[in-house]
Amino acid sequence: MNHPVILVAHRGASQEAPENTVASVSLGWAQQADAVEIDVHLTRDGQVVAIHDPTLLRTTGRDARVDELTLAEIKKLDAGVWKSAAYRHERVPTLAEVLATVPSGRRIYVELKAAEGLVPALRRAIEAGSVPLEQIVLISFEATTLSEAKRALPRCPAFFLADTPDSAPDKLADMIRFCRAEGFAGLDVSAGWPIDKALVQRLREAKLELHVWTVNDPRRARELVDAGVASITTDKPGWLRAKMAEL
Repeated sequence: MNHPVILVAHRGASQEAPENTVASVSLGWAQQADAVEIDVHLTRDGQVVAIHDPTLLRTTGRDARVDELTLAEIKKLDAGVWKSAAYRHERVPTLAEVLATVPSGRRIYVELKAAEGLVPALRRAIEAGSVPLEQIVLISFEATTLSEAKRALPRCPAFFLADTPDSAPDKLADMIRFCRAEGFAGLDVSAGWPIDKALVQRLREAKLELHVWTVNDPRRARELVDAGVASITTDKPGWLRAKMAEL
C-alpha cells in the first residue's frame, strides 16, 4: 500500500496490547502498520529477546535483570496480564519469534540496547530468519552499538536515535557528519524536535532520512507529513492513520 509516510507501530500496537509481545506485533500488522518497532536485550544465555526495559519488573512482575536470567527462565513469566487479563500467558518473545510474524514487504525496526555480545547474537538470529536484510532496520541511542551492528549487517538500514536536544539545529551538523561517516541512513528523532521542511531538506541534501517517534496526535502527525519526514512511530497505528485521513 502507498502512504504519504511510513507508519511504524511502537513496540507493536502498544496502546491496546502488551508492548513487545507477539500479540502486540501481530496487532500492529493487523492494523496495517507499514512497520513495527521492537526493543531487544540479551539473556544470560545469549538469546535475543524483545523487551524494552533492562529489567523484567514492569512487564512481568519479576524483579530481575534480563541478562541475569536464561531464556527458559524468562519464558515462564507472564508478559501480558499487566496490560489486560485478555493477554494472560503472553510471553516475552525471542527476536526470531517476532521476525517470523513480519509480512512480505513490510519492515521491522529493531532498537538495540547496549550489551556485550548483543550484536553477534543479533546477527545470528537475523541471518537464521527469512526476512530480507533490507527490511530489517537497526536503530539505537548507543552510537558504538549501532556502528558495530551496521558493520556486522551492512545491508540493514541504520538510523541513529536522538531525543529532544536543547538546540537541534546546533547539533544537527555533527549528527549529519557522524551518520555519513558510519554509513547510517539517517536520524530517528523524538517528536519534540523543531521539525520543518527546511530541516528535512537539510538532511536530504546530505542523503539522509528523518524518522520521528512517538506520535499519537494526528495534527502533529499531519505537520510531520507535510514537512516530509520518512516515517512516524506511534502507539496507535490504525487509529492514527484513520484520524490523519480525516484531516
